[in-house]
Order: sequence, then structure tokens, then C-alpha cells
Amino acid sequence: MQTIDDYRVLIETAIKNLQFPEGKLESLYSPIKYALSAGGKRIRPVLTLMTADAFGDKAEMAIIPALGLETFHNFTLLHDDVMDKSELRRGRLTVHKKYDENTAILSGDTMLTLASQFISEVNDSILRSVLDSFNSMAIKVYEGQQLDMDFEKQSQIKLDDYIEMIQCKTGSLIGTCAKIGAIIGGASQSDVQKMYEFGMMTGVAFQIQDDWLDTFGDSSTFGKNIGGDINNEKKTYLYVSALQSDTQTAEALRDAFKIPAGELRVKAVTRLYEKLGIAESSKKAVNHYSSLALKALNSTDLSDEKKEVFRKFAEKLIGRKK
Repeated sequence: MQTIDDYRVLIETAIKNLQFPEGKLESLYSPIKYALSAGGKRIRPVLTLMTADAFGDKAEMAIIPALGLETFHNFTLLHDDVMDKSELRRGRLTVHKKYDENTAILSGDTMLTLASQFISEVNDSILRSVLDSFNSMAIKVYEGQQLDMDFEKQSQIKLDDYIEMIQCKTGSLIGTCAKIGAIIGGASQSDVQKMYEFGMMTGVAFQIQDDWLDTFGDSSTFGKNIGGDINNEKKTYLYVSALQSDTQTAEALRDAFKIPAGELRVKAVTRLYEKLGIAESSKKAVNHYSSLALKALNSTDLSDEKKEVFRKFAEKLIGRKK
């Protein structure tokens, strides 16, 4: 197996080599090039290549399908940014701010179809399995987004419901990246499912860690201002956990969110989180889902050497500071 950085280079090269129509259709494809060139950790396609390599030395065969998964991920970001009215993504103007909302929607639609085309670039013997996995995941992501949108209108959210939402919205995509890589690599049906579980649980841990970083991280290493979720009144693992406490504390939290967005609100909410021990409980949750991911990984037929590569991947992803 190659290193994580080696796999990332393969994906970045594939993205740079993409050829899109120009001329009169440039207004449709230019936003797609802009979105895909924004960088990022490329964790999803990297995981696909890693898994295909681990089970069958087939990283090269997995590059185009992995590119499809990355294109799908970026398609969801385009539409999410429109729905959330976000102005910045990875330090740059979002597509709908750089161009306009109609362009972002149409270019996003085009990315979804391109993703399907890329995903289909597999051997006919596994095409049905790969497409079924991709389509099932896509529906889960949409369901997760709807649950997330519904949460914005709800004052009381159960922690189990929040976990269900991030399993759909974040975990299913990362899980499917590992699953499709395993299918391409020729893994057994049992190992395909175990790698899906590994990716799914890693994704859940990743999202909870992301929620924690937004409040308790270091802005200089996190890459964005701390407290963004608080100022945007986003329902995070921290917020939902705090609501599970007694009625008086839950009411105090809601009062803190009535403070105008800014440093005072962030400080007031953070103090309540600290009082309730939310930082510690969030880290425990990260460790819990990480352990479930590793349990699934350890039950595969991969060699210890190959399992170690995936352990390092999860550790780097979940233990990140940015």
C-alpha cells in the first residue's frame, strides 16, 4: 500500500486532468472547476483508493470512481451553501456568491450527473453493486440534510436523533467510499460490509470532533473562527447534549443564544458547555465511535500491516486540530 499523501496526489492529479467544455458552455462548467479546485483533505476519495489497494492492489482502477465520490461530495457542498446562505467555503467565496444562486444549483446538478458517470467507470461485473451502493448513500445524504434542516425549527432534539442525522449526512458517504473501494478491490461480502461500518463510524466520530473543534479548537490551526456554529445557531452535538440536562440549564442555554451573534454569545454559551462538562462528554463520544470503527476494521481479513494503515488514517482524521 502507498501512503495517504500518495493517494491524495493521485486524486489531485485526476482533478487537474479533468477536461470540461469551454466557449458557450463555460458558464456551466467554470463553477464546477472552481468548486473542485478548492482543495480540502480529499479524505473520501483517498479512503476509496486505500481500500481498493488493500484488498486487491487496484488503486489505479479506483481513481475515476473515487473522483466520482469527491465530485458528489462537492455537489452537496454547492447546494448546502445555497440553502445555508453561506458566503465562504475553504476561505473562498462560495459558488453562489461568486456567480449566482441559479448557477450554483444548475452546476451542482451537473456535478451530480458527472459523479454518476465517474462512479460507473468500473468493471461490468461489479457495476450493479457499485451503483446500488452509491445511490443508497445519496438518498441517505439527502435524508440527513432534511433532518438537519428540520432541526433548525425544533427547540428540543434527542441525542439519538442527532446521531441518526450525522450517520446519514456524514457517515454514510465516508462509509460508502470504503465500501466501493472494497468492492473494486474484490473483498468478500463480509469485508465489504465491515469496511462500510469502519467508514461510517469514523465519519460519525469525525463530525462530533468537528463540532467540538468549532467551540473548543484553536482558530490558528482549525482554519476558521471559533464559535461559528454558536453564532449561526447550528444544532451541534454539543448543543444537543446540553439540552439533555435539567430544565433550568436548558433554559439558560436558550437564553444565551438570544444574545446577539458575536463574541459575547460565544463566551456565554461556551461557559455553559464548560459547566456541564460538554467538552469532555463530546470527546468520550468521539472515542466511542472511533472504537466501533476500529472494531469493524479489526474483524476484517486484512493483514495487521494493512489494518495499521487504516488506523493511522482514522487517527489522523479524528485526532486532527483542523
